[in-house]
Amino acid sequence: MKPEFLLALVGGLCIGLASFAASAASGKIPGISGVFSKVFLAKPGDTQWRLLFLLGLVGGAGLVFALGPSGFTPVAPLWLMAFSGFIVGIGTRLGGGCTSGHGVCGMGLGSKDSMVATVIFMGTGVATVFVVRHLIGGLG
Repeated sequence: MKPEFLLALVGGLCIGLASFAASAASGKIPGISGVFSKVFLAKPGDTQWRLLFLLGLVGGAGLVFALGPSGFTPVAPLWLMAFSGFIVGIGTRLGGGCTSGHGVCGMGLGSKDSMVATVIFMGTGVATVFVVRHLIGGLG
């Protein structure tokens, strides 16, 4: 078994368990777009956990990068990745949730809407990669 597979498996298990624990502890679905979009519009007493969630998300990634080689190699210019992230953010609001909300939390809860959304965004991702890499020859 390849080490990359084991890392992906352990990472996926950790994400699933953390999602389950967060949902069980708070009664809320910890989808990133939903957590982020309501930080400034949260009900009283609902802001602290959202800020801690986002701090852990950014801080955890920062810690991985700080501890050594992460294996991350940018495949596009930073401005394009930032713009793409912005467009994804708009799509998550239009779609009623993000990949983590639908793909991890919603599917784990057996939501039919999340299953449909996950099939759509995974299919769109596969189609986009195919078009960019094979039909237009890349981004560079």
